[in-house]
Amino acid sequence: RLSSRPGLTARVVSLDLPTSHQFSVVNDEFTGRMLSAINDLMLDMLAAIARKDYVDRRRRQKEGIVKAKSEGRYPGRPRDTELQQKIEGMLEDKKSYDYIQHILGCSRTTISKASKRLKQE
Repeated sequence: RLSSRPGLTARVVSLDLPTSHQFSVVNDEFTGRMLSAINDLMLDMLAAIARKDYVDRRRRQKEGIVKAKSEGRYPGRPRDTELQQKIEGMLEDKKSYDYIQHILGCSRTTISKASKRLKQE
């Protein structure tokens, strides 16, 4: 942690934020402090904007999910029953996950989900 080391400071330098890389050419203490204050303010403002954007996207996503559920389009793509039956048959024949994955071209996650359903039956 930088706060536990007295005398150490860190500067954020970003090519998209000109005030952050103008520190290197400033020899005047007053100008350096002004640029530091401006840079801190800009970073705080950009962080707040980014957080607001994140919260807005999450809210809109939830609204979209609610709308899709009301229209019967959620939770997405239906299960491929033909593939599931093939996987279950191979699992019952004691084939390995690697073999099933190679032959059927499906993911290990798909195989493990089919295996879990098979064990629950």
